[in-house]
Amino acid sequence: MGTRIGITFDLRSYYLSQGYSEEETAEFDRESTIDAIARALRELGYTPDRIGAVTQLVPRLAAGERWDLVFNIAEGVHGFGRESQVPALLDAYRIPYTFSDPLVLGISLHKGWAKRVIRDLGLPTPDFAVVAASEDIAGVHLPYPLFAKPIAEGTSKGITAASKLGSPAELEARCRELLEGFRQPVLVERFLPGREYTVGILGTGEAAQAVGTMDVLLRGEAEAEVYSYVNKEKCEELVDYRLATDGQALRAQETALAVWRGLGCRDAGRVDLREDENGVPNVMELNPLAGLHPEHSDLPIVCSLAGMSYPELIRRIVDSALLRARGS
Repeated sequence: MGTRIGITFDLRSYYLSQGYSEEETAEFDRESTIDAIARALRELGYTPDRIGAVTQLVPRLAAGERWDLVFNIAEGVHGFGRESQVPALLDAYRIPYTFSDPLVLGISLHKGWAKRVIRDLGLPTPDFAVVAASEDIAGVHLPYPLFAKPIAEGTSKGITAASKLGSPAELEARCRELLEGFRQPVLVERFLPGREYTVGILGTGEAAQAVGTMDVLLRGEAEAEVYSYVNKEKCEELVDYRLATDGQALRAQETALAVWRGLGCRDAGRVDLREDENGVPNVMELNPLAGLHPEHSDLPIVCSLAGMSYPELIRRIVDSALLRARGS
């Protein structure tokens, strides 16, 4: 039967049918993404097996099922460790899987902890404060303009044109809104005025390399200045992506690789950066469990701009994971 590769994922349509909102399900996968991954795996000679979410993985493990590798893109639903749930289970059963381990996924999802590690690595990231409760707002002493977002969300959830803050009154209003709406702390950081980059990375450790760096360019009709939830969801109409190869883009690429290696990320993902007022690319976020929709997700878009096909991207991810599995 050949190498059997399970696929773990959270389907957006399932959670929408359970009453979750469009924004609440923004990180979850479309059927077309799972179809594309399964098709690429078959083209590569593997036997894909669609497992689904962690609650669908558990009974199959308990029944004694095993896989040669699991292609894990499950985001999870509850808690700061939600992206770590599937990898932790697979570690317990000694089943190899793609992408980063539970520790890396947990740290990177919590933007406050991730920025503390990035800062400790000596790499540039905007000064920040964590607002865990409304009482913390008065303790934010950073120069305006500022930027506020939920501390543990992806796909630009909770980011709108109102995320850029120009006064204490705006800071107070936005933090209270996010605390109430997302039931988690708020990350407040200096707003950086410069160019925005996304760096796609493939590989692990010293073998990791940047496949490409792209500029994120907002069109006139987009929400201004921020790569917001609306801009990302409607990126085909509101955003232009351009491969960047100039000196500043290469500088962003070097920083992204240093972050990737410093945190121990694996196989594939992306790092988002923005230039400060001095033109220094600062790390905004890193995503070691990046979206993989062939046309809609940033990592496949970067790869496509760099001339890499979607099946080749999937091959590189699987090869990296299998190399690690065979060496363990």
